[in-house]
Amino acid sequence: MGGCCCCFPSKPRRENPMHPAAEPLIQGTPNHTPPHHQPPPVITSTDEGKNAVVRLKNGFQRFKMNIFDKNPKLFEPLKKDQSPKYMVFACADSRVCPTLTLGLKPGEAFTVRNVAAMIPAYQKTRHCSIGSAIEFALVVLKVEYIVVIGHSRCAGIRELLSLKDEGPNAYHFIEDWVKIGMNAKNKVQRENRLLPFDDQCTVLEKEAVNVSLRNLNSYPFVKDRMSKGALHLIGARYDFVHGSFETWEP
Repeated sequence: MGGCCCCFPSKPRRENPMHPAAEPLIQGTPNHTPPHHQPPPVITSTDEGKNAVVRLKNGFQRFKMNIFDKNPKLFEPLKKDQSPKYMVFACADSRVCPTLTLGLKPGEAFTVRNVAAMIPAYQKTRHCSIGSAIEFALVVLKVEYIVVIGHSRCAGIRELLSLKDEGPNAYHFIEDWVKIGMNAKNKVQRENRLLPFDDQCTVLEKEAVNVSLRNLNSYPFVKDRMSKGALHLIGARYDFVHGSFETWEP
């Protein structure tokens, strides 16, 4: 930590480690008591919470210094409004960061993330968070592309493929949510039943995206924009194991 040098006392002379230290002027009785070691500090949840906050604040300071402050032409217009070209649906998986992997700048993508990047069919009384996001993106922001991105080793897809027809749910929400892709699961198991489980998951990662793309067409504002040629849908899969990214159109 920096400070004014005049506020600190002069530094003591450093001893030369190559020479023995001078003997004290007053000899005392040798103390043979073994040194007392303090127990290691106990890290409480409060300490961990403080460390987490420090990590976030330090991350923001690096962002502000290296990106925000150095790109006024990018951030000044965003203070007034946003006009993203893309709406991106991606998985909430911590290994998936679409703005980073696709090189999207702030203001370029209106992003929604959930388990397995799934989009339910239009139903006004359910899944209103997804419906409201799609409506806002199309009616207010007028995005031109909706991109739905699946990814490798998706836990949500593995859960979908593992679902049994009967039996109690193990979770409060997860099973009901991933059932959005049930048609994709049935197709994969019907057409790829001889493949190992992991390979079926890889196929399902793409088929679940196709289900979401089809479900998008059930939203009236999606159909309206597509009929005018003002909106395009794109399916994609990000493979963080092999470092690849593929896209297709429905």
